Amino acid sequence: MSEIVDRVRRAIKAPSPVQSANGFTVPDWAPGFLFFLAVTFTLCFVARLGLDTSVRLFTAGEIATQDVAADQTLQIEDMEATARRREQVTEAQPPVFDVSPLPYEALAKGVEDIIASVRAAAPGEDLEKLRWQIAENLNTEIGGDIIEVWRQDEFRNLLQKDVLPWLRQNYEPGVVSNASVFMPYKSGILLRDLPSKMETLRVDTHDIKDTKQIKDDLEHLLKVSLNKPFRLRKAVYTLVYPLIAPSMTLNQDTTQARKAEIARAVEPLYYIIKKGEIIVRQGERVGPIQQLKLQALYSHRKGPYNLLRATGLFGMCLMFLAVLYVSLERAGIKRVRSTDWVFLGVVLLIFGMLAKMADVVTLPGGGGLPEATRSIYFAFSLPMAGAAGILALFFSKRLCIFISLILSFLAANMVYGGIGVFCYYFVGSMIYIYLIKRSETRSQLFKSVLPLLAALCVMWVSVNLMDLNDPSVVGTGLAFVALSAFLSLLAVVGIAPIMELVFGYTSRFRLMELLNLEQPLLQELMVKAPGTYHHSLIVSNMVEAGARNIGANPLLAKVAALYHDIGKLKNPHYFIENISCKENRHNKLAPSMSALILISHVKKGIELAREHRLGEALTDLIGQHHGTTLIAYFYHKAKELAEAKGDDPIREADYRYPGPKPQSKEAGLILLADAIEASSRTLVDPTPSRIKGHIQNIVRKIYTEGELDESQLTLKDLTLLTDTFHRILTGIFHQRIEYPSAKTTEKNGKHREEPACAVDAKAAEHAA
Repeated sequence: MSEIVDRVRRAIKAPSPVQSANGFTVPDWAPGFLFFLAVTFTLCFVARLGLDTSVRLFTAGEIATQDVAADQTLQIEDMEATARRREQVTEAQPPVFDVSPLPYEALAKGVEDIIASVRAAAPGEDLEKLRWQIAENLNTEIGGDIIEVWRQDEFRNLLQKDVLPWLRQNYEPGVVSNASVFMPYKSGILLRDLPSKMETLRVDTHDIKDTKQIKDDLEHLLKVSLNKPFRLRKAVYTLVYPLIAPSMTLNQDTTQARKAEIARAVEPLYYIIKKGEIIVRQGERVGPIQQLKLQALYSHRKGPYNLLRATGLFGMCLMFLAVLYVSLERAGIKRVRSTDWVFLGVVLLIFGMLAKMADVVTLPGGGGLPEATRSIYFAFSLPMAGAAGILALFFSKRLCIFISLILSFLAANMVYGGIGVFCYYFVGSMIYIYLIKRSETRSQLFKSVLPLLAALCVMWVSVNLMDLNDPSVVGTGLAFVALSAFLSLLAVVGIAPIMELVFGYTSRFRLMELLNLEQPLLQELMVKAPGTYHHSLIVSNMVEAGARNIGANPLLAKVAALYHDIGKLKNPHYFIENISCKENRHNKLAPSMSALILISHVKKGIELAREHRLGEALTDLIGQHHGTTLIAYFYHKAKELAEAKGDDPIREADYRYPGPKPQSKEAGLILLADAIEASSRTLVDPTPSRIKGHIQNIVRKIYTEGELDESQLTLKDLTLLTDTFHRILTGIFHQRIEYPSAKTTEKNGKHREEPACAVDAKAAEHAA
């Protein structure tokens, strides 16, 4: 299953921008957007497939309200009668039994081998060991007296001259395991000789012996015909009975293939409808055969196709997309990836075709509902709000609203509804988007169906009063409105996890699951890299608070911050927060190698995220959490070494993270919080003023280097983040009372020097 999902993900993954021969660059979102346009184009033309309703359709049991005559000559397959005919033919097909000479050959060889080994064994311990071995192989008790009989020439001659020839003769027609296997086959069986592949039809199976009858006949042969003594007969039974096996077995595959082939050869049975023939008369109760004929006429009806209206629908949808482009602005629309457009197109296609199917199926009506309002009822039962709910799990409100607008517009045209049906779909979708966005747990998701149901009921009553003006149908319609609400919930609960798995999205509920600190990846991080784990916890709290203040996604930011450094699991002891009071491993490495190890944790983090299926959103944030920042400590160290040795100047690009730069507010948040939290550990006296100055310096440095250019973070956001981070770090570094037992003083009153590992760690801190 996982391999199939991975293939689908690779198939829908957005390709890299492609540059054409004339230098024009194709955007990476273009393939998915073209797919979305193709789906919209298809639905617009499907929506206006004209249906000729001159052929009335009644179901079995209904009273026809008018005469229905055939408008064309048709030949209709009677599928029920055809199925019965095919079943009769397949039942009459005799099964195929394979007759193999191998069971007798195995029996004869086994008998000869045992007799030869017994006769060749020397009396004493070897013979006793052989007796136990033969007893084990034959799965029967063998006494010493039996072995003595087997060693006699008389016994050997009996086997070779009488017993084995008799068995060969009785095995030739075939031996079945039990004669009762033939009881279901009254028409006989086909015997297929495996060596020659020749088949023989046996109508009478009573003369086919089974293994029990072979044993009985052998006993009669020895006792009556040959008049052998009991001791000799017992020796034969002991040797031969365990080796008797059936040589005739049922070949299920060949039998089923023959039956399927014969069933396909059976010609279908047809009803013939002549043009002008009266199918059902007014006031007559419709029967099953009449319903079948009416359905055939209805499915072959000739209806006009309204090309102009379909073109108009597509033009309106293009205008909706244009408004979406303007509302999201240029930078915003670029963030809708190719995969996102494919996902939107799939959802649009599923629910659009659902609306058309409901329209086609329910136009004829049935079930005793009033004919005038029958199709209206089913139009109001469609779960269009469910499509909006699915989108709300993964996309922004604005994008969800515009896609819901397009879907509501197309669905209203599919069911030939007016402005009332459109408003019912669209308002219900917007309300469910709001409810889903506010749901943070699965229980809240299930409870969201109640306010949705209330809103849809109000919309149904309003549309009824506005368009139908028929209060008598309000009560019946409420049942279909309730069905719409619960189907919408089922769509979110049932379809959304499948979409999440196939497209690699991460829903809010998946994020809540990943937030659990009992997750295996976080547990492994806590055990192997406790310093990184503690660092990630602090960063997650920082970015969550910052995201709430600047309007970013706090849950996504917090979860991504928890997992942003999982790549350090590969080499945890090369990172400052995990270095204990031992020698710093970077002291033995060249600066280029140290930088390479630090840089590699981003790539390894992406690999672990994909291996553990964290989702594309978290994977992207992990890959962007360092942007293209410079590893300054090892860069300057390498630069100094190169100048001292007179080597060529080093490349700055070799000491930068590969990027990309943060592409969202959440990614920019994590980059800032990560850098600020890590570097704040070097503060000697972390007073509130020093912490604030330190934060401002880090933010200013990252901003001036251009790392936040693509993150959508504004100067106002940076100011709010500075205050938020200052408040959190001040709480972390608050002063404590120094207890006498905790003073780190020597007997002479002087402070101890820091251990060497602390100095090395501070050097590595700048590197991280």
